Amino acid sequence: MKKIVILFLGAAFGGALPALAAEGGDAAAETSRLTLGQLMQMGGALMYVLTALSVVGLALILYYAVVLRQRTVAPEAQAVRLRELLKERRTGEARNLCAREPTALARVVGTALDFVQENPGADASAVKEVMESEGGRQASRMQHMIHYLMDISSVAPMVGLLGTVIGMLRAFNTVAFDLAKARPMELAAGVGQALITTIAGLVVAIPALVAYAVFRGRVMKLTGQLEVSSSGLLSAIASQGRPAAPRVPGGAE
Repeated sequence: MKKIVILFLGAAFGGALPALAAEGGDAAAETSRLTLGQLMQMGGALMYVLTALSVVGLALILYYAVVLRQRTVAPEAQAVRLRELLKERRTGEARNLCAREPTALARVVGTALDFVQENPGADASAVKEVMESEGGRQASRMQHMIHYLMDISSVAPMVGLLGTVIGMLRAFNTVAFDLAKARPMELAAGVGQALITTIAGLVVAIPALVAYAVFRGRVMKLTGQLEVSSSGLLSAIASQGRPAAPRVPGGAE
């Protein structure tokens, strides 16, 4: 993200601002390209804030790409294994599986098993309500998780706008205090800060907003998969609170 900001700003202002700030043709030729240090210096202290936001945003994107996947929310293999254990009434092993693989599905199943253990006579509708409640909590947790990207996409443009105001104020003050001695270099510094921080804020905000939209769709898909997997285990979980059917010795031949 930091490299994107640098490349974008360098491409946008690599030719314009040095020519405006230079006092002669030789100086303009020497400063035809802005370095990272020059960009950070022209943008002021707010560039460090935007850089920090870009690093945090990139870290969140990578983290969500790893965490928000089916195998960490509602893996099919885990659902199949839990169904087999519950049908065989091996509740202890099912609990151990949920503890070893603490996915969202495991939390829903574990909560339902705890409820059935505490309320042996509970019917399927009560178990379903407990599972829906825990499933809703897990879905809300995923939704709240990705809202940090929305926060970054909202804060970054505001920081850039603050830099714009500071830069324009700096340029106007140069003229207001002494119009006769106002130099193009001093004016360019204020205008450069205004433009650089504005673009940097947008460069940080736009990818964060796009990533939020992508992960929001993924969360909705994962929530649906969690509901389907939980519904498939409902009857098996509800049967754990009822006594097992007696086995008939022998069989008709």
